[in-house]
Amino acid sequence: MLERLNQDSPLLRRGFDVIEAIPGYQLLKTYHRTWLHKDIVAGLILTALLVPQGMAYAELAGLPAVTGLYTSITCLIGYAICGPSRILVLGPDSSLGPMIAATILPLMAANGDAATAVALASMLALLTGAFMVLASVAKLGFVADLLSRPTMLGYMNGLALTILVGQLPKLLGFSVDSDDFIGDVVGFVEGVANGEIVVAAAVIGCGSLLLIVILGHFLPKIPAVLIAVVAAIVATAVFDLGARGVDLVGTLPQGLPSVTWPGISWRDMPLLVAGAVGIALVALTDTISTASAFASRQGTEVDGNKEMVGIGTANLAAGMFQGFPVSTSGSRTAVAEQAGSKTQVTGLVGALMITVMLLAAPGLLKNLPQPTLAAIVIAASLSLADIPATARLWHQRRVEFAISITAFLGVALFGVLEGIVIAVALSIINVFRRAWWPYQTTLGEVAGVPGYHDITQYSDAAQLDRSVIFRFDAPLIFVNARTFRELVTALAHRDPKPDWIIVAAEPITDIDTTACEMLADLIGDLDALGIRLVFAELKDPVRAKVRKFGLDTQLDDSRIFPTLTIAVEECQRATSAKWSPPNEGAPRE
Repeated sequence: MLERLNQDSPLLRRGFDVIEAIPGYQLLKTYHRTWLHKDIVAGLILTALLVPQGMAYAELAGLPAVTGLYTSITCLIGYAICGPSRILVLGPDSSLGPMIAATILPLMAANGDAATAVALASMLALLTGAFMVLASVAKLGFVADLLSRPTMLGYMNGLALTILVGQLPKLLGFSVDSDDFIGDVVGFVEGVANGEIVVAAAVIGCGSLLLIVILGHFLPKIPAVLIAVVAAIVATAVFDLGARGVDLVGTLPQGLPSVTWPGISWRDMPLLVAGAVGIALVALTDTISTASAFASRQGTEVDGNKEMVGIGTANLAAGMFQGFPVSTSGSRTAVAEQAGSKTQVTGLVGALMITVMLLAAPGLLKNLPQPTLAAIVIAASLSLADIPATARLWHQRRVEFAISITAFLGVALFGVLEGIVIAVALSIINVFRRAWWPYQTTLGEVAGVPGYHDITQYSDAAQLDRSVIFRFDAPLIFVNARTFRELVTALAHRDPKPDWIIVAAEPITDIDTTACEMLADLIGDLDALGIRLVFAELKDPVRAKVRKFGLDTQLDDSRIFPTLTIAVEECQRATSAKWSPPNEGAPRE
């Protein structure tokens, strides 16, 4: 019956096509009962990590701890329905917490109550989700590439440092009134100097941190966070830490949040929009990199646009139920994978267990010390930093090391949101710099090695006398047209003056009108000097553009050769040029 309706009604057929395309529906169709046991066990193990981390990251974002649990429930359900990956685990994230706080705290100056913070964070999640979905519709999955590896590395290192410093007072039992990194450092030092440390809080906080770090290093398969949480709760009961000045989480509100549209002022929207754009970019970049890493283990591919729908749906779901923006968690995904997770049913089990806790046992974690939550956040921040990779950049490429350090300082000195802007700007500037001044070299002949090779890599390469083989490793466009002209002109003014300049054009993958006008002038200038400029291995699409842009008169077929070897042979016939040893040929670069 349904099949006949499907055939008779185009609208109904489109509806079924939409349902078929939903990843959650595909999961149900292909689910194997043999997976259920593993997914349930993995979900139960994952819950032990979801609850304390969700609460800790909520407080990192400047929100009530329970909102971290609301967020975990809704985003796990949202991603299970619309997320393409069967292994990724979404939820509150340590890298987004400071960005959320940096966005909402300036808007709470006049009315800094928890309800206002939750409303602002919920709208931030809705905006983030909307941007993700719209970007997916527009096929903008490539925006994740706006953050290069060095800039992302510097950003994460800076984020790790700001999180660490910001959580240190809480770890030791006191608070600091500051909204920037320098203020946090000064406030922490002053607090320690003034004797504000609560000894019991410092002991339980530092002990929790040591336990998490040590177990995570030596016994990575054991849920270190869960053990630290249980140990801290037991210590609270045994030593009555609440009476010793240690702040406790307390009993959480019983029940689940209702669907709520955040009531905020329109004047708050500009900052929320700016924050949502930055959060969406970081969340997408983090998700794509994490998804790629886990997909490679399973032999699957990652679709950036589909991932944006999944993350966007998760954020929209969180925003509608008093939650805040979420991202993929590499650590929680790794725990799920190690526990044997097969599908997103693992996340659904985790969401169900958190729901049961809020409905039936909201006081389960009432004796959890706040310094232990700080320890969880600090441990997460340590995992964000990658000092060895930064050190490798110093040895591999100094320019990218400098970019990474600049991004690091941008986060630390100017703030998290400003830091992401600086990181994106640095990535774009670096791309522009590399297009403006790409690698270029001259080529020579190496005995025993076929072809023509970079003379900077082969010091014994012979070169054509009174001729030059020049390679320019970039598309020839307006950004570098002047650079190309200056480099070729410099070759033309060598002593002795070359008769031919052969451009090894295979790396030139594109050309625009600005570059064509430049080439027309350059060819005329070189002809006036008695120097012939020719191109070898120019790609067909580039040749088509040369003709389309009207350069075929100056750059005619007599100046274009199918291979570099043919161009060199023609040069030798026309000029009698011979290969000269390095010490006898043209001046070296």
